[in-house]
Amino acid sequence: MKTLISIFIAFVVTATSVQAAEVNVAVAANFTAPMQKIAAEFEKDTGHKAILSFGSTGKFYTQIQNGAPFQVLLTADDTTPVRLEQEGLGVKESIFTYAIGKLVLWSKRSNYVDDKGEILKTGKFDRLALADPKLAPYGAAAIETMTKMGVLAQLTPKFVQGENISQTFQFISTENAQLGFVALSQVFVDGKITEGSAWVVPANLYAPIRQDAILLGKGKDDAAALALLSYLKTDKAKAVIRSFGYDL
Repeated sequence: MKTLISIFIAFVVTATSVQAAEVNVAVAANFTAPMQKIAAEFEKDTGHKAILSFGSTGKFYTQIQNGAPFQVLLTADDTTPVRLEQEGLGVKESIFTYAIGKLVLWSKRSNYVDDKGEILKTGKFDRLALADPKLAPYGAAAIETMTKMGVLAQLTPKFVQGENISQTFQFISTENAQLGFVALSQVFVDGKITEGSAWVVPANLYAPIRQDAILLGKGKDDAAALALLSYLKTDKAKAVIRSFGYDL
């Protein structure tokens, strides 16, 4: 009897291992916290494991062109997936918007950033952090915001540029920069700013940050990759996304 039970257990474990799979996912840095939470729930619910890499959309694009083993890409824009599709590196008709990002001017210091962003006009600070606008859509949105406010020229000498939005956040959180532009999701959870002071930049000051997902060629026939993209569209995943301040 013990032998039969052992064989049965071994069969169940083997079957589960065959069904469960891993998917390599490149994720825009601003989506780090929500994606970590979604990935954990994804594994609980499906048995599949998402191996996450975080960074700038621009760098991921270059890496994918050079053969990086990613199967799914979650970008911070809506143009990179289209380019990958056109270049034959992404699966046609797999693109969809998983979140719409929001830009925020943030400082770790309480009562430092006012609720209208007037501090940008006074220029009473030494360093202003933002992500590299050539690599990160949130950096490009910051430049667009300052241009429309008429303060870009006077603030440019104060710039401290991060390679991506995570490094930008680190500059501000360690106070190497007194304030800076980051993604709302980095400082907002469940309806409130987690620390410091912030100005949520009005949507009319920058183009919508539509964050699109795409199934890459390497994930075309991968069960875990297909399952993850479907999971991002579920009500459970959407609730997590909204809790970090994104629109859908």
